[in-house]
Amino acid sequence: MTDEADQHDSVGAWAKKYHLTSRALIESTLREHDLGPTQWYVLHQLVHGGPTLQRDLGQLLRIERATLSGIVATLLRKGLITQTPDAVDQRQRLLSITEAGRNLWTGLPDPVALTLAVSFDGADESDLAVTRRVLQDAVRRIEDHLAAQDAAGRGR
Repeated sequence: MTDEADQHDSVGAWAKKYHLTSRALIESTLREHDLGPTQWYVLHQLVHGGPTLQRDLGQLLRIERATLSGIVATLLRKGLITQTPDAVDQRQRLLSITEAGRNLWTGLPDPVALTLAVSFDGADESDLAVTRRVLQDAVRRIEDHLAAQDAAGRGR
């Protein structure tokens, strides 16, 4: 597919459009609660996974350390989480949700569930299964390609 019109109608282009529009819906849903999507995901992890080391949270959510530090600072300032030294390794910071954070959480809509409902309610399950499989395979192939590139770069 080299034709520009075909590129804008490719599976990749539609995956990107879906990502951008679903992110816009998530952001608009959370905006009235003064939260961003990544803040929501941090709270989600702390509510459902319990206290989590900040280092582990960055890996779980695939967030750069500097980005996560800013998000944690914001959530601390809002009083939604606490940050304490880990009992085992004082250099590590353990994040926990506060009562104010839990109270906010119980009143929040689930922006992911809303996005999935708006996007896929009424869609044919077999179409969704094919879409899921195609995108999973594409992601795996790209990850494998990147890993091979990294390995080749280290082999120099």
